[in-house]
Amino acid sequence: MRALILSDIHSNLEALTAVIDDATERGGFDSLWCLGDTVGYGPDPGPCIKLLRQHNALPVLGNHDYVAIGKASAEDFNYAAKAAIEWTANNLSPEDAKYLSGLPTVIKAEPFTLVHGTLRDHVNEYLLERDTALATLDLLETRYCAVGHTHLPFICREDGNKTTFIEFAEDREYNLDEERLIINPGSVGQPRDRNPRPSYALYDSLESTIQRHRVEYRIQETQEKMRDVHLPEYLIDRLNQGI
Repeated sequence: MRALILSDIHSNLEALTAVIDDATERGGFDSLWCLGDTVGYGPDPGPCIKLLRQHNALPVLGNHDYVAIGKASAEDFNYAAKAAIEWTANNLSPEDAKYLSGLPTVIKAEPFTLVHGTLRDHVNEYLLERDTALATLDLLETRYCAVGHTHLPFICREDGNKTTFIEFAEDREYNLDEERLIINPGSVGQPRDRNPRPSYALYDSLESTIQRHRVEYRIQETQEKMRDVHLPEYLIDRLNQGI
């Protein structure tokens, strides 16, 4: 079984399409796992949801998804994120809102657990350092955990009562064994590691390997759509910079 693991699409249809096409060219995939934040920031929430549904995706709920369907407030968002999520909420069809409302916050897909934030706080907490990693490992019931939310790719290894964050290098094959890991594939729709290209991972259960890849996409097309619907210029510009 080959799984395409992606996160933080953020309504960026061109980036999502490029990732799916690239993964298909690399041998294809049997399952698509989405680690949350399908919507927010970008101009195409409905088409992104439609594409995930076409691929029978296994998705979890992200914090932007949660706010877009009115389950939480946007008061903690910065001005640009708040403007974008308000636009998103007003442009979700009833069917798309129902789809997001039905998403779980955590899924077991052996040998992985899928969650947006952490296993301590599925939707909102960022997994960026030792304490949040240890808290998730304490709650982890599978061998591996795949997370999103930070928009930063990494692999976190369990090392006794410590954790070690290592680079999740592009196009390198990592062997998965008995060691418990937390893996972040990076972001599809709004990378923040100073590389604007969408990032995703491919997991091969037969070979017990995982690889991370990046792909070019029609970024100007996404930006033109964002301007057409008057999304904040800050969000448009940051796509070029990968921040």
